[in-house]
Amino acid sequence: MIYRIDLRGDALPEGAALRDLLPRAEFDVEAALEKVRPICEAVHHRGDAALIDYAERFDGVQLTQVRVPAAALAEALEQLDPQVRDALEESIRRARTVHRAQRRKDHTTQVAPGGTVTEKWVPVQRVGLYAPGGRSVYPSSVVMNVVPAQEAGVESIALSSPPQKEFGGLPHPTILAACALLGVDEVYAAGGAQAVAMFAYGTESCAPANMVTGPGNVWVAAAKRYFTGRIGIDTEAGPTEIAILADSTADPVHVAADLISQAEHDPLAAAVLVTDSVELADAVQRELEPQIAATKHVEDRIVPALTGKQSAIVLVDGVDEGLRVVDAYGAEHLEIQTADALAVAHRVRNAGAIFVGPWAPVSLGDYCAGSNHVLPTGGCACHSSGLSVQSFLRGIHIVDYTRDALAEVAHHVVTLAEAEDLPAHGAAVKARFNGSSAGGEQDESVGWKVPGE
Repeated sequence: MIYRIDLRGDALPEGAALRDLLPRAEFDVEAALEKVRPICEAVHHRGDAALIDYAERFDGVQLTQVRVPAAALAEALEQLDPQVRDALEESIRRARTVHRAQRRKDHTTQVAPGGTVTEKWVPVQRVGLYAPGGRSVYPSSVVMNVVPAQEAGVESIALSSPPQKEFGGLPHPTILAACALLGVDEVYAAGGAQAVAMFAYGTESCAPANMVTGPGNVWVAAAKRYFTGRIGIDTEAGPTEIAILADSTADPVHVAADLISQAEHDPLAAAVLVTDSVELADAVQRELEPQIAATKHVEDRIVPALTGKQSAIVLVDGVDEGLRVVDAYGAEHLEIQTADALAVAHRVRNAGAIFVGPWAPVSLGDYCAGSNHVLPTGGCACHSSGLSVQSFLRGIHIVDYTRDALAEVAHHVVTLAEAEDLPAHGAAVKARFNGSSAGGEQDESVGWKVPGE
């Protein structure tokens, strides 16, 4: 079912050459960009009317308004299955515990006597959060987006999720209930690129946001790219990925189950096993068939995902080589199922999140580990992080120098300004010491002559 890539025997290539040998889903955001452009501009010019039209066109629902009434949020929470409510509350509690500890403190550094630089952390004022609603419903994504924004101190939080025909044009009630649990009362029934455009431009119902975060399909990713620069984004999320680095100590039942768990998201989902054990690879392949037969979403998601070009078993000579492979791959989710798994995990450089040993499956991180599941995909883990409190904070430097502190370094500023052929930069410093407004006397504490003297 899942094909193999054999990288044993020869020395592994470096950098891009190694990445090119590894499986990856095709996810053409650039091609989608041209298709979302008219959608985004329609929202820009027609506001709520465009959102209502797109809800009928794409979601098959007829809306009279885009904002979800407060009564619908309260009703969704009231009717929520008690076990689901308990699970969501525990997910929220654990996420808060982890994300609250991420909040940075302002810090002042004395660079020189009388000269300080303070780094002040200021939250984004308003954010638009997106919760997908296509093949599945993701109240967990509501938790993962809202909690870090709240812990960062974001003043205004709005959330959008696609309208659902079976729920009268409202987003899925579990999404609404999760919003109610988190105290988010500004919720919109809008999906895809049009939801991102609503947050970027604003409409009659929705004020524009400074930032949009949350996973979505290729149309959401393309809209984020379209608006980059106008708004901040978290990432252009692609199809979900799991990579597992495993040796002969791994349990093939666990490995197969974890590969399937991510494959059930989407036919483009990537499931990659990297191992130095042919016996494990064989055992995992044998285990896939009965486990797949016992679950849902087989023909429409799991089988296409596992048989697609984005999924593979990669054979390597050892764990060291396996580490090089998973670092080159830069998985959204990386499991380490080897001997000494924690030590191996600490050697990993590129991953969205790392799950250590047999008792930390990716699905734990999806819901209740306390970590965030909004993570970089498509190899972006080599340069980007998952969603966190830091995603919603901006570091602002406050520079405070006395006269004497500036005088001490003034000649260096002037020298560098002249080296860059920017004399006005130097003149802005000289003007403070050349005495022109007090009778023209030159300040001897700085090391230059006033031009013309």
